[in-house]
Amino acid sequence: MITASDIRIGNYVSYFDRNMEETAFLVEGIFEEFIYNSGLPLSKIPCAKANPVVLDVYLLSRFGFIRGEAEYGEDVKVYSLKYNRLNSVHIRYENNVFQPFTDAPTGLVPYGLPIVHVHQLQNLFHALTRDELTLFE
Repeated sequence: MITASDIRIGNYVSYFDRNMEETAFLVEGIFEEFIYNSGLPLSKIPCAKANPVVLDVYLLSRFGFIRGEAEYGEDVKVYSLKYNRLNSVHIRYENNVFQPFTDAPTGLVPYGLPIVHVHQLQNLFHALTRDELTLFE
């Protein structure tokens, strides 16, 4: 279950259809505890029937994050996405935990709570950059 205050337009969430198959979709609208998407049955579902999509390394790479390379002195557990000429968003994946990292004079340092769901990563990226984080097809 997901609450309307946890998501925003552009987030990926999922629901279980009548065959109990989980289907992910993009939030196109939120109004009065309903999530809207033109591909949903009746074009909407109650927020209580929507589920967060669990983040994994595959999805992280589909968003454009690139794993560090040891031959360049980078940490292979850190995935980075450059969002402008100077700055990147860094996520360290270790022991099934996705921890945000930021640049500091001493190197990368952790900040905030670990990320568990895709919409949390999308919301963090949007808060930092004001850009949308979308999947590469």
